[in-house]
Amino acid sequence: PHHIHTICGDLLLANGAVAASRILHSRLLNNILRAPMVFFDTTPTGRVVNRFAKDIFTVDEAIPQSLKSWLLCLIGVLATLFVICLATPLFTIIIIPLAVFLGNLVVFFSSLFAVISRNSLNSGLVGLSISYALNVTQTLNWLVRMTSELETNIVAVERTNTEWVPSTAPSRWVTDIQPPEQWPDAGRLQFENYKVRYRPELDLVLHGITCDIDTTEKIGIVGRTGAGKSSLTNCLFRIIEAAEGRIFIDGVDISTIGLHHLRGRLTIIPQDPVLFSGSLRLNLDPFETFSDEEIWRALELSHLKDYVSGLQEGLQHEVTEGGENLSVGQRQLLCLARALLRKSRILILDEATAAVDLETDNLIQTTIRKEFSHCTVLTIAHRLHSIMDSSRHFIMRHQTVLLILYLPPSDINLLLQKHTQHLEHIK
Repeated sequence: PHHIHTICGDLLLANGAVAASRILHSRLLNNILRAPMVFFDTTPTGRVVNRFAKDIFTVDEAIPQSLKSWLLCLIGVLATLFVICLATPLFTIIIIPLAVFLGNLVVFFSSLFAVISRNSLNSGLVGLSISYALNVTQTLNWLVRMTSELETNIVAVERTNTEWVPSTAPSRWVTDIQPPEQWPDAGRLQFENYKVRYRPELDLVLHGITCDIDTTEKIGIVGRTGAGKSSLTNCLFRIIEAAEGRIFIDGVDISTIGLHHLRGRLTIIPQDPVLFSGSLRLNLDPFETFSDEEIWRALELSHLKDYVSGLQEGLQHEVTEGGENLSVGQRQLLCLARALLRKSRILILDEATAAVDLETDNLIQTTIRKEFSHCTVLTIAHRLHSIMDSSRHFIMRHQTVLLILYLPPSDINLLLQKHTQHLEHIK
């Protein structure tokens, strides 16, 4: 029976520890995924990894062992004191007020009461009392040690449970207000005195942006590094939240809807393409919503069909982490293929061709001009020819739209040639 009780106790402790660890891990992961970008800007990556690695390991392995040892020591001490009190009832009067000074006091008083009560106690009970009293000191030492170890390990639970709740309340992933099913169906953007900062204690990175971008309009955004170009696109995805003002997309205030609906309806081709380990098909269609024909059509439009069809495994070709087995140009064209599959009415190009060669740049620009003619396109420019086809050009400086040009490409070239000293910040 003793072995059965031990096995059952170990199983209960192990199951309880695993269940608690799963809850803490799920809660920690949920907090991380919902945390605003300011959290990742201010928190070292190593600390994040440490919480998921060392602290979760402590909850899985160290705490159950410490808890088991602590419980055994505690039960041993209580059992010893119970036997002593049973053998020498007068000891109960002393043990309660002097519980803090247990240890040597237990040995002393149990021996003392054994002597005082020698006429009323038999030799067996006296021997039992003194025997247990001599052992209680060692048991108490282990209890103190196990208590200290358990207290040290339990800090991991505190770190995973409370420390990682961001001070800034994260934006809700889904809200009660949901946009129409086909939203955005026009692609009109409106900025109303929009101001934003990355953290409450920092200065504004956008100062009162006010502009209207009409349906299917092509906007080129240029400016020096730090002028606020990328911050403007981050605001559309609510990666950073507004300090003041609002953004409307087809008349819907984006701050009132959940991030799931907002980010799922916009498309961005970033400067640094993001690919995950897995097949090409997984990277193009992670939720398996498109047919193979649609994917091959997107690859054809993005000028990758010949390359993929030449691969031995085709769409099942394995992509390494970060797409390291593909060139920068191929990774960027894959991002273009993803954008073609999504068919969003609003497309953002955040210096999408800055890191690719001129040939790949021309392929991307040709596809965008043809396949996204019905979409609203915002292009942050690295090369000036990338925005020559734009209907308007936003020149940003000092974190605001300094100038809006309504000029055809030929006039833009002429303006650059004649007034380089005034517009040097768009070179």
